[in-house]
Amino acid sequence: MSDRYSRQQLFKPIGPDGQQKIGKKHVLVVGAGALGTGNAEGLVRAGVGKLTIVDRDYVEWSNLQRQQLYVEADAEERMPKAVAAEKRLTQINAEVNIDARVLDVGVQELEQLVEGVDLIIDATDNFDIRMMVNDISQKFEIPWIYGACVGSYGISYTILPGETPCLHCLLETVPIGGMTCDTVGIISPAVNMVVSYQLTEALKILVEDFQALRRKLVSFDLWNNQHTAINVDKIKKETCLSCGTNRTYPNLAFENQTKTAVLCGRDTVQIRPPVQQERNLDQLAFMLSNQGGKVDQNPYLLSFSIEDHRLVVFKDGRVLIHGTKDIAEAKTLYHRYIG
Repeated sequence: MSDRYSRQQLFKPIGPDGQQKIGKKHVLVVGAGALGTGNAEGLVRAGVGKLTIVDRDYVEWSNLQRQQLYVEADAEERMPKAVAAEKRLTQINAEVNIDARVLDVGVQELEQLVEGVDLIIDATDNFDIRMMVNDISQKFEIPWIYGACVGSYGISYTILPGETPCLHCLLETVPIGGMTCDTVGIISPAVNMVVSYQLTEALKILVEDFQALRRKLVSFDLWNNQHTAINVDKIKKETCLSCGTNRTYPNLAFENQTKTAVLCGRDTVQIRPPVQQERNLDQLAFMLSNQGGKVDQNPYLLSFSIEDHRLVVFKDGRVLIHGTKDIAEAKTLYHRYIG
């Protein structure tokens, strides 16, 4: 019998029974960046039964400083993060069922992804998606673990539907958003600390030791030697539209689903077709090769560079337009070259 998990099972709060429970659970990780790769690797090493990891982006050189599953070849080849993550995770533990999706998460996608899921881990840098996760969690009664980091600062909170305040409740009381790693930078120890908090809470949930869960919102600033744990139980609101008595799940409403968005902290606009479509990248490459720019392609995406812009087209029809934050300009470039 393999002793892969022997040291983990020697830890009494887990033990052999807890290990069996971990091996039967399904975790959804939304985002395959710094927090996503850290959590995914920890869960796979711990022997989770199934891991679904979803991300809409590809590996860039600036990711390698803190996104631990990726290597230089992934950045050189502009490999989708979910694909590169799946490759490394399978090499770490082939026993785990890994479902990697190159996908821009919206309400419809989330409702499909959470089927059979026991826990959701937030690893996105997009607040709109995070609020969708919050409402999906409440609607389907699935625990989720919020996490964010920037600079040397980090924050984490575990949300149990029906018990704890949800993220919507917290927004009016606790300062959560603002700066991004693309505007003020980030150091990897801040990432590792948030991952440690998220992953520890995840293991408690997976072994069903709910009494051991930290019922406080924790935040820290490693560089300035600050650490805070806030009791937020009293800010749960019965009037909250996400988790209150008369909930309407406002972040799942069709009108709140963004089709065109400026990506967090980057000179990049994402354009998502109203209807998901399968792009023929070979045909598109042939068409763009006559436009005077540079075309690069791998099995998952196509990159087209022209003048000061770069358009990256995914097989699902999404396009990232690098070199602008102006949505109108991005749409013009999209219709000029991609149509």
